[in-house]
Amino acid sequence: MSEIINISNVRKTFGFGDNEFHALKGVSLQVQKNEFVALMGSSGSGKSTLMNIISCLDTPTEGSYFLNGQDVSCMNDDDLALVRNNEIGIVFQTFNLLNKKSAWENVALPLVYANINKDERFERALAMLDKVGLKSKAESKPSQMSGGQIQRVAVARALINNPSLLLADEPTGNLDSTTSYEIMDLFTELHQQGNTILMVTHEDDIANYTQRIIRLQDGLILTNN
Repeated sequence: MSEIINISNVRKTFGFGDNEFHALKGVSLQVQKNEFVALMGSSGSGKSTLMNIISCLDTPTEGSYFLNGQDVSCMNDDDLALVRNNEIGIVFQTFNLLNKKSAWENVALPLVYANINKDERFERALAMLDKVGLKSKAESKPSQMSGGQIQRVAVARALINNPSLLLADEPTGNLDSTTSYEIMDLFTELHQQGNTILMVTHEDDIANYTQRIIRLQDGLILTNN
């Protein structure tokens, strides 16, 4: 297997002087292609900071981060945005769908930024909705769908550009337990189809769906197995 994520001795510091805060204190980790990994840690553990770096929303103060062979540690904002669009699909806890748009329009949104024409956007969005079991809801708006269906739309949108890495940030945080397990069954299926998935969660039963759990505490990796 080849590495999708290779993070080496990453440190992240906020503030200056007496107000300096070390969110990450030398974190190293690797995620292989087609792995399914959970990232866990209590508030203040550095989990969110690490996730922001992995998702190319931020850069480390020190250390290196290679994503699918690219050194993204020192990229500027424009280059990071390009990497995010091409390499990363993100599923959020709060779904982040546009309420006035249909399911297929929400799924196709990343294709608008890629200048794909409307007919192709529709076909690709429909195929992705079919993949997550929601083709019949293509014309429905978020207000006409359940929480689980909305999250499936969000997953389809994250996958529309065929990213190298799927990041899921507390994807079951706003769902009841039954719906949570349905979404995790979907992630398991996507993993079996070859997707590389890194998921942030604070729930042990959700983390147990993954192959490996990385636990952070006080800016350091506590366990990685």
